[in-house]
Amino acid sequence: MMALAIVACTEEPEVVEKRHYPEVSHPTPNIVPDSLNEMLGIVLHHTALPTVEAALEELTRPGWVRVSSHVVIDTDGTRYILAPPTAITYHAGKSILHGRERCNNFCIGIEFQGNTAQVPLTTEQIESGVEYLLPLILECNIPLDNIVTHKMVRDNFIHHHPEEKRYKAKVDISSSDYARFMDALKASLDSLQSLSK
Repeated sequence: MMALAIVACTEEPEVVEKRHYPEVSHPTPNIVPDSLNEMLGIVLHHTALPTVEAALEELTRPGWVRVSSHVVIDTDGTRYILAPPTAITYHAGKSILHGRERCNNFCIGIEFQGNTAQVPLTTEQIESGVEYLLPLILECNIPLDNIVTHKMVRDNFIHHHPEEKRYKAKVDISSSDYARFMDALKASLDSLQSLSK
């Protein structure tokens, strides 16, 4: 079992390169006040909702049952920024990454618009996600094995807590799209490393 990095990244990473995909501010009220996300990992999701408008409404609705994320990436690559990466949002629920529970406290949540069980991620979504995450990964030294899907951290929790019976059925990002995204991310990191040599 691999341990999470000890040093947390609690400062907003500086972005120096020009962004290709647009970012739209769409703040969510569903963040933990007066708390900082340690930014040790990244959890990938898909919205499983028919439109980005429906996803944004769901992820910004205040109330007793809070749900949110840090960014929603639409099919054209547009990023809707719900919260800064330093905020703690409600995206992972009951979850474990490398033995540590409550991934919301130390992971950034990325939502891809759509349902990858029916339609795969677009090239634009993958490129936009990589563009958004690269500065965070480099600034916070996030290892690739700390970039996971919601299903992975949820399954870890279920495995460690077989006594838990309350689980809501949920469609999650497909393993094939997770692999596509990680391949693109690794290629971009390799390209940056080769340029820096």
